[in-house]
Amino acid sequence: MKKLLLFTAIALFTLTSVQSQEFRLGAKAGLNVASLGGDSYGVGSLGSRTSFHLGGLAEIPLMGKFALQPELLFSSEGSNWTFTGLDDNLKLDYIRVPVLAKFYIIEGLSAEAGPVFGVLVNAKNDDGDDIKENFKTFDAAVGIGASYRLDMGVFFSLRYNKGLLNVNEDYEEGGVTYSYKNQSNVFQVSAGYSF
Repeated sequence: MKKLLLFTAIALFTLTSVQSQEFRLGAKAGLNVASLGGDSYGVGSLGSRTSFHLGGLAEIPLMGKFALQPELLFSSEGSNWTFTGLDDNLKLDYIRVPVLAKFYIIEGLSAEAGPVFGVLVNAKNDDGDDIKENFKTFDAAVGIGASYRLDMGVFFSLRYNKGLLNVNEDYEEGGVTYSYKNQSNVFQVSAGYSF
């Protein structure tokens, strides 16, 4: 009987906490400043590539000031490779699934962190050549950032995704096997609306 009363009390407390916050759905879009960390292909240097991301999100309230925010994003990433005056953009497009824990510091302002999973859907160079076979299909990163939501539902966020896995596949060209270690790193600035 004591266990039943304790369970009922905990369930009521949890429901009361969840109901005091709002479940939200939303959409966001923004700017990516992406680069590949790690090896620089032996020559030249890997610079940043500016692109975009867009998608949807849900904010699921948890206890107190905590919430869970899963997202589904299309994110255009990659890098700009420079070698003796030649520039070549590497375009890597991912479907990203961030699953972020959020903590509300004050009304509207939250810190967020969590894993960011990705599936490569497109890989091209400046010439438009499909080079997807040179890259791994799955990627994982850790994201950390902050968001601020206005009362009207508009929000702004900053996030940095640090790649954890190497995005390159080993490949052979001219009898030589190339094995580079690069991670996809992305700084994101976003705006969106949640209701």
